[in-house]
Amino acid sequence: MALPVVAVVGRPNVGKSTLFNRLIGQRLSIVDDTPGVTRDRIYAKCDWAGREFMLVDTGGIEPASDDRILVQMRRQAQIAIDSASVIILVTDLKCGVTANDYDVASMLQKCGKPVVLCVNKCDRPGNPEPEFYEFYNLGLGDPVEVSSVHGYGTGDLLDRVAENLPKSDESPADDDSVKVAVIGKPNVGKSSLINAVSGQERAIVTDFAGTTRDSTDTLVENSFGRYTFIDTAGIRRKSKIYENIEHYSVLRSYMAVDRADVAVIVIDAEVGFTEQDSKVAGYAHEQGKGCIVAVNKWDAVEKDGDTMNEFTKDLRKNLGFMDYVPFVFISAKTGQRLNKLFDLINAVHQNNSMRIPTGRLNEILSYATERVQPPSDKGRRLKIYYMTQPSSNPPTFVVFVNSAELFHFSYRRYLENQIREVFGGLSGTPIRFIVRERDSSDTK
Repeated sequence: MALPVVAVVGRPNVGKSTLFNRLIGQRLSIVDDTPGVTRDRIYAKCDWAGREFMLVDTGGIEPASDDRILVQMRRQAQIAIDSASVIILVTDLKCGVTANDYDVASMLQKCGKPVVLCVNKCDRPGNPEPEFYEFYNLGLGDPVEVSSVHGYGTGDLLDRVAENLPKSDESPADDDSVKVAVIGKPNVGKSSLINAVSGQERAIVTDFAGTTRDSTDTLVENSFGRYTFIDTAGIRRKSKIYENIEHYSVLRSYMAVDRADVAVIVIDAEVGFTEQDSKVAGYAHEQGKGCIVAVNKWDAVEKDGDTMNEFTKDLRKNLGFMDYVPFVFISAKTGQRLNKLFDLINAVHQNNSMRIPTGRLNEILSYATERVQPPSDKGRRLKIYYMTQPSSNPPTFVVFVNSAELFHFSYRRYLENQIREVFGGLSGTPIRFIVRERDSSDTK
């Protein structure tokens, strides 16, 4: 399921970026006393009270300004507001309520979204200062005292945000379709692929990069099964994003991956593999999704008897961190190998959801440790007591050992390869290991 979005907005220089960094627990947004430092939307995952959401920092809003940069920042903030589930309006206690605060509050009241009013720079704990009560005049309910520098009041602020987030059970029920996110750079043919698999013009298709601005769902039912294809805007390198609206399209694309079961990473056969393809694939890999690389426009490539093998070798080399991923060479235009794409989606989804009984898992572990002894260091040898699988999507294994330090990456990779070998490679799914130390006297 896609995470709800919480947008942090307000006029320039009220401390939005400092608050954003405080809430996510890292210094991601640039903080400076100069108004307008944050011009683009910056986003990161945040969780509170058992709820996870996407927090978005925005540039300062000056509703009456005609400055070109400030106008663009206002447009970006408006995009964030339009797509947010909850909005945090940040104001400044030291400056009091300004005309711009009234203008921004009025804009937010019209959007119909829940708004949490944050009065920042309340740096002295205790009873509120008299100026605090002026902020009730904004008509947004009870304000929350916060010091983003010192962290005062951030828990109360997040409590209010969590109260207004949409209920997790509001998502459609009984949807047994496989969620497939179609991701990739702009203009690689993602929308054309959606149209081809659905058999109808569900997405706008042009030769102009960036036509798709939002994530759209297309339900497809056929002899292979039931699928929800999520078409996404193309993901570009940040230095190549010139249009304001495209910044938020990147966030929507990542959120589409978050709610997908399988990510189909589309690559342009005429262009070949690029660094940005690696970043797009890397995000899906990091999220533990089942992954397929679909090389589109294969009909337009001049071929000899070894073209596909050479292309595959190049992809394997560049996607070394995803050596489990399968490739399919397709043409959305002609329909070439689209049936094979559906077969792969089914297989990858099944592998990503696989559960292995603990007994079978430890049989594999016993065989693997007999075949290759665990590593040792300074006379101390790694002991692996047992393994269990607590979860799938992706398959995740907890390994109980005498020393996590001795459980080197190379041996972890060896065990992963043993598991893959027994279960047919587990094509298309990453595997996760969680290492737990325990005393030898406390083993099963």
